[in-house]
Amino acid sequence: MRQERPLGTAFVNGLKCKCPACGEGKIFKGYIKVRHSCDHCGLELHHQRADDAPPYFTMLIVLHFVVSGILTVEQLYSPANWVQLVIWMPVATLMSFLLLPPIKGALIGIQWAKEMHGFNPEKDGYTAQQID
Repeated sequence: MRQERPLGTAFVNGLKCKCPACGEGKIFKGYIKVRHSCDHCGLELHHQRADDAPPYFTMLIVLHFVVSGILTVEQLYSPANWVQLVIWMPVATLMSFLLLPPIKGALIGIQWAKEMHGFNPEKDGYTAQQID
């Protein structure tokens, strides 16, 4: 019998940097290095293929906020360019570092829910344990 994989739950678990299947184990060992498998349920995570998508989505989100902030501050106060750089470079850097792990986790959750990149139990090479 096929296990149901709710996309919303897997996405939220991934945003929390937790296993998309059980929601208990951690996805990462370190900053964004993916664990070989979940330490709680045993789901193999090593075959995920988030690749370049997390940085692209991170940049998309961060730059929307930063560019909006730059334009708003420019319209309201018209500060010197160096002031804008002093404000927005650290904001962009900090937001990027904070958002990258949850975005990568969410993408891994989506891959698991949609049975992509090795998360499909009917393809050869899939060795993850069934979750009750």
